[in-house]
Amino acid sequence: MKDRRFASLLCALLALPLLAACQRTDDGRAAAAQDFPRPDRPVSEVGSNAFSTEQARDDRREAETVMAKAAIQPGMTVADIGAGEGYYTVRLASAVGAEGRVLAQDIDAEALARLADRVERERLDNVAIKPGAPEDPHLPANSFDRVFMVHMYHEITEPYAFLWHLRPALRPGGQVVVVDVDRATDQHGIPPQLLFCEMQQVGYRLVEFDRKPEIAGYYAQFEAVGERPQPEAIQPCVANAGEGTAPSP
Repeated sequence: MKDRRFASLLCALLALPLLAACQRTDDGRAAAAQDFPRPDRPVSEVGSNAFSTEQARDDRREAETVMAKAAIQPGMTVADIGAGEGYYTVRLASAVGAEGRVLAQDIDAEALARLADRVERERLDNVAIKPGAPEDPHLPANSFDRVFMVHMYHEITEPYAFLWHLRPALRPGGQVVVVDVDRATDQHGIPPQLLFCEMQQVGYRLVEFDRKPEIAGYYAQFEAVGERPQPEAIQPCVANAGEGTAPSP
């Protein structure tokens, strides 16, 4: 039974890129991203799903530090975007407890299939797995207290469309947590000011920022404010000497 369920999930996930390819416009962009500006910066190539060994990350108390700063409590519902091999997924599952829920999302079908096997093997009954897309995480509306994007934001090829589609998934008071590295966007990082600018363009406000050696980078936490802007009102931020600025209308 387990093998059949796993095989069915794997087939479904591997079929996802084919479905997405059918929904692209003439310029190669996904239809859901067409109304949004492209980022005015390089985008990192997708790297390994294993940022470093889990033991090394635990030795420096990475997940413990991030979850404490995010005030994760039992009973919360959280999303782990770019879950990869599940380092945060399994630790969030423990932190939110039996009454909480974790949704693990990734665009890598093979990584999600391996994560599904891990979730079943470790009997994480409070974890669900869902494929996403570069322009839309496909999260259910009004569902999450926290959304985590750890060492993956710089790989999002359609950040404005992605953040716009993510907003409705937040519950009242829900917040987005980004962990990344302060370096050029084509070097698997993003300067903090550029991140702040891109988030602001889609209607998010920075509520906390901290540089922590434990997390091999910086911690930024955002909340959604005001009405979600219309796609045509969003202006791409410009990277300038490590800082992000929005051009004048």
